[in-house]
Amino acid sequence: MIEARGVTKKYGDKSAVSDLTFTVRPGIVTGFLGPNGAGKSTTMRMIVGLDAPTTGTLTVNGKHYAQHPAPLHEVGALLEARAIHTGRTARNHLLALAATTGIGRDRVDALIELVGLSDVADKRVRGFSLGMGQRLGIASALLGDPRTLILDEPVNGLDPEGILWIRNLLRSLAAEGRTVFVSSHLMSEMALTADQVIIIGKGRLLADVPVAQVVAQAAGAYVKVRTPDAAGLRTLLAGPDVTVTTTAPDELQVAGLTSDRIGTIAAEHRIALFELTPVHGSLEQAFMELTRDAVEFRTPGTLEQPLAMSASTGDER
Repeated sequence: MIEARGVTKKYGDKSAVSDLTFTVRPGIVTGFLGPNGAGKSTTMRMIVGLDAPTTGTLTVNGKHYAQHPAPLHEVGALLEARAIHTGRTARNHLLALAATTGIGRDRVDALIELVGLSDVADKRVRGFSLGMGQRLGIASALLGDPRTLILDEPVNGLDPEGILWIRNLLRSLAAEGRTVFVSSHLMSEMALTADQVIIIGKGRLLADVPVAQVVAQAAGAYVKVRTPDAAGLRTLLAGPDVTVTTTAPDELQVAGLTSDRIGTIAAEHRIALFELTPVHGSLEQAFMELTRDAVEFRTPGTLEQPLAMSASTGDER
């Protein structure tokens, strides 16, 4: 379990994190989301003692990271996949880490196979692709068989097979009762991987909720209704905070009411229903809504002056 209580981190006059309080529970995958500059990496660094909070406390399994006698067995972290001596081979990198905590060679060999690096285990890391480096970083995080995993953008550089692999791995580790805390900018992947999301913006907590809940509340969520009496049902459903749109002569889109409530109203007035389908929004939509006012660098939707296209049909120079 990871617990943050009133954590603030200042660099001079700037607050990277402000009064952050949350709990990351074991047995589930918790996603850590936020725009660039939101304070995610700073928070993760503070959890493992690389930065100290200005105020507040951060503990892992009831203790500050530095208080654990064998941190590698307690917490596995991937914060920067490239933070590896590039002159070493993948195997020697893991063996060097293992030697610091009395971990045997068998564990190293098993992890090399688990992360799919068997064919390149004896090659120097300087020749690794980004995806191969990520796999080695994940192996390093798992080396001590820790109860808690903290992974910053672990799917960066992975191909679709690798993304599916890490998704299944994280969920299986959580199913074993471990604490899994993972950040990502890939909202679609987080929607498939995480059970809970903690969303921050400008260093402040914006949401700490189950994924299903935040998606259900996202813009774009509605109920698709098909009925032979669309006009009559539309009149009955009208009310404050309810939006009903006619999309076809026998079809409505209803936002602001659950499918259960719509079905009950229709039954009370003996209106037949051919279809009653909840259509949820996405985690991406929910994220954009929650962080709308917390984006440090905003990309304009359109360019005021489009770039001029060259009239030449020759090669670009």
